[in-house]
Amino acid sequence: MSNAKRFNEAEIESLPSEMVELERLIQSSNAPDRAELIQAWQKVADSFHRRRRILNLVQEALSQLRLDVKYLMFDLETTRRERDQLQSQLEEEDKGF
Repeated sequence: MSNAKRFNEAEIESLPSEMVELERLIQSSNAPDRAELIQAWQKVADSFHRRRRILNLVQEALSQLRLDVKYLMFDLETTRRERDQLQSQLEEEDKGF
């Protein structure tokens, strides 16, 4: 396995400080199983980034859902107001006859 970093600096900086420190320790070690440790670290980092992306997508979806519910509540209230106005107009017309 090569020593080239799989993640760019921005991605590494977005990792928790413990992950960055672990990566530094793995990179500086001369252990015979260093390649396996790097591979395991990369899997964990991939998982972290994937979960962060999923969390961001869920947060965006929730924000959109909240906005949609606000619009629906506004539409419902407007529809109720219009219904009430039409009912009172019909009642006034019925009284006139």
